Amino acid sequence: MIRICFFILCFNSLSALMAQPNIPLYSSRIPNSIANTVIREKQEVGADGILRITEVTEPSLTVYQPEARITNGTAVIICPGGGYWLLAAGHEGADVAKKFAAIGVTAFVLKYRLPDARIQVNPTIAPLQDAQRALQLVRERASEFHIDPTKVGILGFSAGGHLASTAATQFHHSKIDNPSKINLRPDFQILIYPVISSDPAIAHGGSFEKLVGKESTAVQRSAYSSDKQVTPQTPPAFLVHASDDGGVSSLNSVRYYEALLQNKVSTELHLYQRGGHGFGLNNPTTEDAWFDRLKNWLKANAWL
Repeated sequence: MIRICFFILCFNSLSALMAQPNIPLYSSRIPNSIANTVIREKQEVGADGILRITEVTEPSLTVYQPEARITNGTAVIICPGGGYWLLAAGHEGADVAKKFAAIGVTAFVLKYRLPDARIQVNPTIAPLQDAQRALQLVRERASEFHIDPTKVGILGFSAGGHLASTAATQFHHSKIDNPSKINLRPDFQILIYPVISSDPAIAHGGSFEKLVGKESTAVQRSAYSSDKQVTPQTPPAFLVHASDDGGVSSLNSVRYYEALLQNKVSTELHLYQRGGHGFGLNNPTTEDAWFDRLKNWLKANAWL
């Protein structure tokens, strides 16, 4: 009997952490889309074990709900990175969502559209549309997910960090229909080795080229330079970067941190000596876990 009860307890705990079926972001026509019968989403796991998703045509959210006994009402929308060319949906998506569910936070992994002129009228705004729609949908269905609509944050890795910071700084520019005037501002932002600045000295050129186009002007790129879009209304931020990041300069996080401070926005920055780029949850060069530092920050701000 004890073994049976133990099995049931374990099974229920595992079930609570299992991903629910994907929820389409849009119930009808996807905005800013061009009908196509050729391009189809691709999912591949590379030799490095990383799940990569490309050519997203149907954006969605995958829900990871915590056990009822530990649910605390906080939610986070997770944007995987990939340079706006792909989504690293495993170690920068599902793995992170499970960690949040284990501490009582309802996590949503966002499968967002990647800029693509073949299937979007305006490729530049497609990712932001999906991030804003994710915030809108989660708040619209807050009671269903047992979350507090005033405790909904956004997290992003690398280019996903750029998307998260764009959602956090440009929420007043709605790119979607919002007849009910749902709040599109994240309550907090978590940025892990994010792409931020369009300054050629530190910019991740590939991400900006994919998002705003190879022939874009400095003015167009500046409009998506998140450090230049910060205002006193920008939500609190938690940032993580490795000083030796050879993919996205750690000065991106530093610039954003400075802009937040100048606007008196609450912020916390963790710079590791080493770690490179793309380490996800686990920086192999240190015994310190940034997720533990994040838990402390969330608790200090009453989100955990």
